[in-house]
Amino acid sequence: MALIDDIPEPTRAHILALPIPTPDTSPFVAGPALAARRIAMVTSAALHASVEPPFLHGTTEFRELASDLPLSDIRMSHVSINFDRYGFQRDINVVYPMDRLRELAADGEIGSVADTHYSVMGSTDPATMQETVAALASRLAADRVDGVLFLPV
Repeated sequence: MALIDDIPEPTRAHILALPIPTPDTSPFVAGPALAARRIAMVTSAALHASVEPPFLHGTTEFRELASDLPLSDIRMSHVSINFDRYGFQRDINVVYPMDRLRELAADGEIGSVADTHYSVMGSTDPATMQETVAALASRLAADRVDGVLFLPV
């Protein structure tokens, strides 16, 4: 992880000037208990199957990651001078905790693991992602997902 003091200007000043929202502590919607929910992951680590091309910087596309895709077949194409890949290289669960999600399902902590998970490029301007978000929401609903683990990188 990059320390704020190690990030070069003007990036450091930009990050420090970003507003920090105060999230509402109320759920957006009511729903079943966690033990009954079908959970999917959405990561901004620009993960993709090894047979796919890397993400391009700033792209608004998303990639599907099948639950049964071997973790050893997943690549990361997120690049930034402020991003350290060391954790990902040691244990993919740092950015894509599929092993932990499977354990939670096996222990009955969550209802089930979704068939498909999704990845986007993390350094993309959120203002350009409306169509992507709508497409992701549609696919999550089609997979009967009622809980999402967001994994920002």
